[in-house]
Amino acid sequence: MTLTELLAELAGYLEPDAPELSLSPAAFTSTELWRAERERVFGRSWLLAGHASELDVPGRSLTVSPAGRTVTVSRGADGALRARSAPGGHRPAPAVEEWRGFVFVNPDPDAEPLGPHLRRIGEELDAYRLPEMTPIAGWTEEWRCNWKIAVQNAHENYHAMGLHPTTVALITPPGGAMEVRTESPWVTRLLSPFREPLAATALPLSAEQRATMYNCAVFPCGSLAAFGDSVVWITMTPLTIDRVEVRGGVLMHPSALEGQDRDALREQNEEGAAVVNREDRLGLEAVQRVVGSRFAERGHLSPKEPGVTAFYRSLARALVTD
Repeated sequence: MTLTELLAELAGYLEPDAPELSLSPAAFTSTELWRAERERVFGRSWLLAGHASELDVPGRSLTVSPAGRTVTVSRGADGALRARSAPGGHRPAPAVEEWRGFVFVNPDPDAEPLGPHLRRIGEELDAYRLPEMTPIAGWTEEWRCNWKIAVQNAHENYHAMGLHPTTVALITPPGGAMEVRTESPWVTRLLSPFREPLAATALPLSAEQRATMYNCAVFPCGSLAAFGDSVVWITMTPLTIDRVEVRGGVLMHPSALEGQDRDALREQNEEGAAVVNREDRLGLEAVQRVVGSRFAERGHLSPKEPGVTAFYRSLARALVTD
């Protein structure tokens, strides 16, 4: 398929009667679309760079390289965060924002602020006390698949039955039910029920909060999931058309860490994440191999996958609108 044909297909997701179909396989292998994404998506979108704890003292920095566009964020002596592009790029300084302990960067220095789009999410997450959370575990992996395959997978729980039968599927209801609410072109809220409510927590969570995983997805490739005393954040940064860096971590409130062996807790969380990530990685890398087949076609989306359609709409807005 040509770029024009792929963009026309994407535009269909912006219509009221958007097709309940996946993207064409070519969308995950097209070098023309990849070049367009580098400029129109990763050149002007808010990217979850990491947690503010990585920049806890002046002089510390973190670097992200979405689609080969390197951006470094550091904290100055005055406590302010600043971002810069790779040396020699002669580009204006990227935009940077810190929201409740999470650091976001946008290569577009004139980008619309992200904070207002997260206002409702922030109010709904007040009980989790995000700014007070502290990191207890982290990981960085590389998956050999197109970034959209990884991100759309994170927008639904339907795959848990196939990829996570002895892990995620044990704590979520059969069928992967998910309630989706689109906040803005940047933000989607995804609610997933647990099979059984979590036990009492150190945080003042309601019965509804203890029975639900609250996931906030920030387009194009960042998300954070709050449940119980924990928050898991993850960012899926494309490196090439078929390679994505998956980086994330687990945060907990200090009140939940009292009397805990932090080394044991870190090991437990990192081992658990490694198991689930491996299940996803193997499944998604297999999908990447299939989309390159000349026999591959678009597939019907399940009614349990409204989050995938929401992701496609955000992608379409970024690629086909000014």
